[in-house]
Amino acid sequence: MYTVLCYGDSNTYGRDPVTKKRLARDVRWPGVLQNELGNDYYVIEEGLNGRTTVWDDPVRGHAKRNGSKYLLPCLESHSPIDLVIVMLGTNDLKARYSVTPYDIAQSLGSLIEIILKNGCGIDDGPPQILILTPPPLGTLKEWAETFSGGVEKSKKLAGYYRSISEQYGCSFFDTSTVIHCSSIDGLHFDPEEHQTLGKAVAKEVTRILNHPE
Repeated sequence: MYTVLCYGDSNTYGRDPVTKKRLARDVRWPGVLQNELGNDYYVIEEGLNGRTTVWDDPVRGHAKRNGSKYLLPCLESHSPIDLVIVMLGTNDLKARYSVTPYDIAQSLGSLIEIILKNGCGIDDGPPQILILTPPPLGTLKEWAETFSGGVEKSKKLAGYYRSISEQYGCSFFDTSTVIHCSSIDGLHFDPEEHQTLGKAVAKEVTRILNHPE
């Protein structure tokens, strides 16, 4: 059985843009991924609302939103892991962090280094890594001030993420080729987008684990 870890923020957690609660397991994209892959795969959900790549959130719980601080114990608790899927960066776009798309990609590189150096893969080696670029932000409403300037920055992430993925030899997938953020809040995914993303990622996972380059 392959073990696949999905490490992300509220869009991996499955926050519903309508109810603001959590979507059902079989609706959110890691659950869809599990259903698509079947019993030969074990998909682990590690999504947290507000999670960043490396930044402490001074407004929402400081260090607990920092993806780099939880990543290491997360990897060790779930090892051995065949594939780590990372989809982070959306929360880094918040105005309070004042970072560029380039900075966000470099921060993602710090997470990649943690994964590669941890020995959490099979036979104490590194696991495979799949980087997902989150789709650009849509029309923001209640989140407009929080993400001031973030919409334009979000459109540049894919190019930088592709480069950092190539630098570290990771697989890469731009989610904006198949989904977009909800028109309701411009930030989270509608249920149908979760379905589409889960199915698209399943194809990537199958390719990576069964036909490694």
